[in-house]
Amino acid sequence: MFSALGFILLTRSAGIYILGSPFVDKATLHLNSKFTKGGTFRVTAKNNSDKNPYIQSATLNGKPYTRSWISYDDIAAGGKLVLTMGPTPNNNFGSAEADRPPGI
Repeated sequence: MFSALGFILLTRSAGIYILGSPFVDKATLHLNSKFTKGGTFRVTAKNNSDKNPYIQSATLNGKPYTRSWISYDDIAAGGKLVLTMGPTPNNNFGSAEADRPPGI
C-alpha cells in the first residue's frame, strides 16, 4: 500500500519513508484512533502519469514541503500531502542537507 503512495520504507525503526513516484492519483488513509490522532491522511499526486514520474514540488497541509522523505509521525498526525509531478527531475527538490533523510 505504501509503495502505491510513492512511499519507500528507508528504516522501520525510525519510521522514515523516501518520497517517490505514486501509482495512484489520490488516496486516503483512515488512521486508527487507538494509535494516532490524525483521523485521515490524504495523498494527492497532481499531473501524475507514466510520463511524469518526478516530484517537482510538494505541500503538506497547504505549506511548502521540501524534504525528500516523510516520517511515520507526519503521517500519523493526519493531514494532506500534495505532490506535483513532472517529466524531468527537479534537482532542487529535497537537495538541501536539511531536506535529506536523517542518517544519510
